[in-house]
Amino acid sequence: MPPAYDAPAETPPEAVTPLLRGVGVLRRLTDAGGRMPVGELERATGLARSTVDRVTGTLARMGYVRIEGRDVLLAPRLLELGNAYLASVRLPDLLGGRADALADELDESVSIAVPDGDGIRFVHQATRRRAMSVSFRIGDLLPAERTAPGALFASEWDAAAWEGWRARRAADPQGRDFPAAPSRAAGAVDFAERAAEAGTAGWALDDQLVEPGLVALAVPVRGGDGRIACALSTVSHTSRHDAAALREALLPRLRTTAAAMERVLREAPAAAPAAPSGLAAWTGASKQELGREFVESLARGLTVLTAFGEGRAALPLTAVAEATGLARATARRALITLEHLGCVAVEGREFRLTPRVLSLGFAPLSRTTLTRIAQPHLADLAERVRESTSLAVLVGDEVQYTGRVETSRIMNVHITIGTRFPAYATSMGRVLLAGLPPEERAARLDASEPRALTPYTVTGRTELDALLDRVGREGYALVDEELEEGLRSIALPVHDRTGRVVAAVNVALHASRRSAEECVRDVLPELATAICGIEADLHVTERFARVPAY
Repeated sequence: MPPAYDAPAETPPEAVTPLLRGVGVLRRLTDAGGRMPVGELERATGLARSTVDRVTGTLARMGYVRIEGRDVLLAPRLLELGNAYLASVRLPDLLGGRADALADELDESVSIAVPDGDGIRFVHQATRRRAMSVSFRIGDLLPAERTAPGALFASEWDAAAWEGWRARRAADPQGRDFPAAPSRAAGAVDFAERAAEAGTAGWALDDQLVEPGLVALAVPVRGGDGRIACALSTVSHTSRHDAAALREALLPRLRTTAAAMERVLREAPAAAPAAPSGLAAWTGASKQELGREFVESLARGLTVLTAFGEGRAALPLTAVAEATGLARATARRALITLEHLGCVAVEGREFRLTPRVLSLGFAPLSRTTLTRIAQPHLADLAERVRESTSLAVLVGDEVQYTGRVETSRIMNVHITIGTRFPAYATSMGRVLLAGLPPEERAARLDASEPRALTPYTVTGRTELDALLDRVGREGYALVDEELEEGLRSIALPVHDRTGRVVAAVNVALHASRRSAEECVRDVLPELATAICGIEADLHVTERFARVPAY
């Protein structure tokens, strides 16, 4: 049996076949954790190798996958599809802060989940970092019968929903079609009975149904229509709470937060419509550039998903066509296909995105780090300039290397991940210091007690302040033999979505290979290109997910 979210057998005659294939490829990559060899992808999808190559080539051109040797990897830009759904429903934006505050208060992981067919899908996670912690991610799909939120959602199911659930259970009693959950039977407790009890009590427990040792408690958060909009849940380990103790200790606080969330949903003003991406012209240009190898109908079909977003939750066909720049007929066929795949729901004459859009790579891509995001860009930069490249963050008054790509040269700059250097004497340190508020910058310089590392190291406070002011104005730092004689480096900062400097990237080389002027003329533009790529991927990733440095 195919996964629970796969399209039913009867494909509408208007369906766009390349779009069906492309979504299938993305889902197989998602289920595999975000990376698969092309040969395995061919076997998993049942597509011909030439078709897989064309689909993955198109997705790579869109920035949704990367191809490394024989492997295909999901790429951060794919998150823009899931971001469109999350922005359209507004639940993370409106309720995420309260979930985070509750997690801090309870010192336990807290989640917001929504129903997705006969499963539940997470749309927000506030996870506690422990040696033994919960590893569910935004976008993960779990079977309803093995979760606390699932019992709440099932309390509102109609007869058809229960019939579909029983059919799925009969075909897959172990739940193998839900890759995020360990395969096992749901247990002896009757799920219909659990759902009825949850509907009456207004809360539900998961006593080690997902995994031994894992207990969860959930309460409903109702929308303005009185139906459950989402479920608020907290998860713990039996070493800290058994199921009864979890309910006794935490249920009142969950209910208090859920009530506050319901007020937010009732009182939130309508969102101002955000600008859609409108990529139709881009896909046409790519078709001209790549010829028959670029599957334009696949690109256009995925573009339709980006028509939705904040303030654009429900759209008629005309609005979708206008937002994407596609012809009405093209947009209509794409929407029919996406509805068939479960990614779009139809309400009267309007279309909405469903949580199933998150099955397109969101879970594996949302649990990442800045280092992983930056690494392919560092590799591309190193190849273009034929010099070593690095990523670093500011730790106290030092820079710590968190990412690096070295070139193959007899004489090279050898630095390992985790290495720290004084920030005042490095190019990355200077762009990081220059990005700090004046008071914080002064405090870090005071703590560093600058000393000469070479005859060229600038240590005077007045000179350092002037250098950092200049770096702030010019946007880059060039350090010439101040850390080590013969070593020259140039760096640019990495900014997050708010404009805050969170890291830096440099190119380091032996001073004999390029003059300072040549570094600015030849290397700096390439470095700026790499920064643009890193920031673009970082910004789309951190829209709804936390991105640690490493």
